[in-house]
Amino acid sequence: MSTTTKIALEASLKKCLLHKPIDKITINELAADCGITRMTFYYHFKDIYDLVEWVCVEDGRKALKGKKTYDTWQEGALQIFEAVMENKPFIVNVYKNVSRGKIESFLHKLTYDLISGVIEEKSVGKGLKEEDKAFIAEFYKYAFVGVMLDWIAGGMKEDYKKIVEKMSTTLHGTVAVSISNFEHMRES
Repeated sequence: MSTTTKIALEASLKKCLLHKPIDKITINELAADCGITRMTFYYHFKDIYDLVEWVCVEDGRKALKGKKTYDTWQEGALQIFEAVMENKPFIVNVYKNVSRGKIESFLHKLTYDLISGVIEEKSVGKGLKEEDKAFIAEFYKYAFVGVMLDWIAGGMKEDYKKIVEKMSTTLHGTVAVSISNFEHMRES
């Protein structure tokens, strides 16, 4: 029942965002649309922005579907871009009406799993500290999120497949080099 309620609230939120900005949507409106009480909403989420974050993370998790390896990260990145494109009215509304910090937070959660999975895979047997792996993942996460925010700010007009291809060209081999550099730093 819990997941069903969350999914219903997600659908209601996305429907409302087609007609009005996020700051004009009320919890009462969402609850009424789903046939639940306000208290049921608060059982699942602390506020509408918490629901937005859950939607972003959940959509990202569905988009990735295990595409967190070095060989599949491009497919995972494509699927994240596709999920954003499929939810364009939702994303544009959130982008226009939510602080940049919150949007970055949503996107960071969306992309960190993808990137950290690749870092984990490539660092097996290298003896890297967890904090070093986290630093490398954070570094690439910021690059990914920056590219995605620029794409969203530009109205999502550029072909996201070309963007992912450019990202792949830029990142080709750099994750392994970063891991190796940290490994050598540890040995020094």
